[in-house]
Amino acid sequence: MSAFDPRQAGWSRLLLLAVPLAIVLRFAGAGPIWLFVAACAAIIPLAGLMGEATEQLAQRLGPGIGGLLNATFGNAAELIIALFALFNGLDGVVKASLTGSIVGNTLLVLGASFLAGGLKYNTQRFNKTAAGVSSTMMVLAAIALLVPAIFHSLPEVTRADTILEHELSIGVSIILMLTYAAHLVFSLGTHRDLFNPKGEDPHAGEEQWGTTRSVSLLVVATLLIAWMSEILVGAVEGASHTLGMNAVFVGVIVVAIVGNAAEHSTAVIVAMKNQMDLSVGIAIGSSLQIALFVAPVLVFASYLRAEPMDLRFSTLEVVAVLLSVMLARMVCEDGESNWLEGLMLLMVYAILALAFFFLPGRGRVERHAKADAALPAVAAERALPASP
Repeated sequence: MSAFDPRQAGWSRLLLLAVPLAIVLRFAGAGPIWLFVAACAAIIPLAGLMGEATEQLAQRLGPGIGGLLNATFGNAAELIIALFALFNGLDGVVKASLTGSIVGNTLLVLGASFLAGGLKYNTQRFNKTAAGVSSTMMVLAAIALLVPAIFHSLPEVTRADTILEHELSIGVSIILMLTYAAHLVFSLGTHRDLFNPKGEDPHAGEEQWGTTRSVSLLVVATLLIAWMSEILVGAVEGASHTLGMNAVFVGVIVVAIVGNAAEHSTAVIVAMKNQMDLSVGIAIGSSLQIALFVAPVLVFASYLRAEPMDLRFSTLEVVAVLLSVMLARMVCEDGESNWLEGLMLLMVYAILALAFFFLPGRGRVERHAKADAALPAVAAERALPASP
């Protein structure tokens, strides 16, 4: 029970009280806003607990199994939320949450880390080679999101070619998974020293958990996150309509921040301790997991339902990912950071958040698009001479 004691584990553990509150509200038939807020508040500490248990297991079982565990459970909260949304037919929320995780980690988390650390230290340094490799791989992931969108907009691609878009998405997903496997080999094997600098142990002096305790907490946290995710997804549409927010904004901003809250806070805390290699690794590494591992897993999982999901993102989502990845690549190439760079990243994130907030609802956009597509056909029909 010491893992839940706020005096030992941090006062964020008090948010665990939102777990029984969300369950009570669910069975009491509360409104979608209350369910949405309670589920979000409950997922944040559960994601943190899952992250801590995963780190403890990784330390005990070695870097190889630790890398696999981090790949599997590092973004487990995000993956579970996305899976529930996927099987509820909310493909827009799924894609928006993937976009939000990538943009949030590369702009919000990295920017907040640079800002918080830069206010305490004039200039902070990190391994530019490791950061450069990871940010370059993010460029590859951004290209993987850009190509399906370009393919869809080609004039020779018609609505009858939907199956080709799904086949393209499957091929891209396989390539992303292979790339992520190569990244694990590179970071945990051949070039481990770049990603595991000596003399930087963020857990030094902390209590070490036993394997039984870590596995037990990991299983409990996963089950509770699954339950909270089911409540969250069920309340997304109602809450977004009531609050006047479109589903894309909820997925890109709200769901993405909630699902990655634990990693966000950890990156900022270690940056304030001047451990920038770890902070940058958390921010960019989490984006890599989302783009190269979680997104392909969701595409493969979508084939368990009637209509599979593709990797075709909206124009604004693709532009947001490209901008965030390129900016992260630029600020990491010199191996130094300061508070002004962090502030600039946060300002770009705020601009993109405003764009998603004022974006019309996806359903409204699709209706207008269908109407616009029908206009040429109507005009052509009216131009035909009347039949005798």
